[in-house]
Amino acid sequence: MLQLPDLTTTTLALLDATDPLAAKREEFVLPKDTIYLDGNSLGAMPKVAALRANQVLTEQWSQDLIKSWNSHNWIDLPHTVGEKIAPLLGAAPGQVICCDSTSVNLFKVLSCAMLMQPGRTKILSQAGNFPTDLYMVQGLASLLGEQNCQLVLVDDSEDHEALERAITPEIAVLLLTQVDFRSGRLMDMQRLTALAHAQGVLVIWDLAHSAGALPIELDAWQVDFAVGCGYKYLNGGPGAPAFLYAASRHHTHLTQPLTGWMGHQAPFGFTITYQKAPGIAQFLSGTPAIIAMSVLDAALTVFADITMQDLRYKSLALSHCFHQLVEKQPALASLNLITPLQPSARGSQLAYQHPQAYALCQALIKRGVIADFRAPNILRLGFTPLYLRYADVGDAVAILADIVNSKEYLKPEYAVKQKVT
Repeated sequence: MLQLPDLTTTTLALLDATDPLAAKREEFVLPKDTIYLDGNSLGAMPKVAALRANQVLTEQWSQDLIKSWNSHNWIDLPHTVGEKIAPLLGAAPGQVICCDSTSVNLFKVLSCAMLMQPGRTKILSQAGNFPTDLYMVQGLASLLGEQNCQLVLVDDSEDHEALERAITPEIAVLLLTQVDFRSGRLMDMQRLTALAHAQGVLVIWDLAHSAGALPIELDAWQVDFAVGCGYKYLNGGPGAPAFLYAASRHHTHLTQPLTGWMGHQAPFGFTITYQKAPGIAQFLSGTPAIIAMSVLDAALTVFADITMQDLRYKSLALSHCFHQLVEKQPALASLNLITPLQPSARGSQLAYQHPQAYALCQALIKRGVIADFRAPNILRLGFTPLYLRYADVGDAVAILADIVNSKEYLKPEYAVKQKVT
């Protein structure tokens, strides 16, 4: 890990000058006088994404109309985008498809996995997992009945081994998120997948906070299923389509419940009886959202000439610099870091507890530092190496310290909760 004993402004400038990813910043549209530390919620817009959106609107849809499904290969976009995402996940071709939302895709793979586990009824997850993942299990249980599908939650926030102890032969599916959305804790995907398989348990990983942020090896680690969104580190835009991974060894044994026409082996045959498409295409359901998917397709090109190892190195270095600078500011002693400091145990974010975390976040935003808040008391900061500079990190900490020193965050305006926090 990068050792930075003297984090001066000069040191940060030198790091930017020698950063192999520095040129990537020019590929994004970034507002003037803004430090963006929220790419883990919504990625910044690549310039090529705007160009593609304009192309789809002014050249394809408007001029070629319905012919575009063939002439511009709209019909193949779910596969095209999936194949671009696959290398970022350590997945061989034919195992990743772009479609629907993370929640919908999770319902699909949960259903498949439960049907593959006759006699087992329990889905194991963490009490602190992202709520939508738990909601989808609850929804599936309401359909199947609790005697056939039960959600088992383990609180492993204090005892990390509690989750491992709960993986028993009674469990059908282990459902986990690789990077915790609140704390930024990074789970050991390889170890937990192996432990689950040793007990005959299938594993589903939510990659929403890790895809595009750190190296992942789904194939090498024998993962069964994975889902994730396209709008965070993949920079596909608000509401961008999600992706779904299913290991090829399972393809012939799957029963996907959302049997829409695009998942049919011959969708334009219009036969009455459903026959699933071979391979990963069976996870398609409805007509793909072409404009949004085209934007994501373009956005993914920013990853074409870099390695995930280089990106991960800078991610860790940025967050390391940030925390080291925080520790040097006496005014920030009230911030309690809940993200693990070990590089192998954290994702691409830092999370600090503070009684006035929401107000701090709003005051930062007012000063041009875009962070976010997670209930009940977490100030969360994301580090996206493609467009964030080391100098930005130094400036952000200085602004945060000034906000606390001046007590600016105590102004009543910063306590007003908005719909989206």
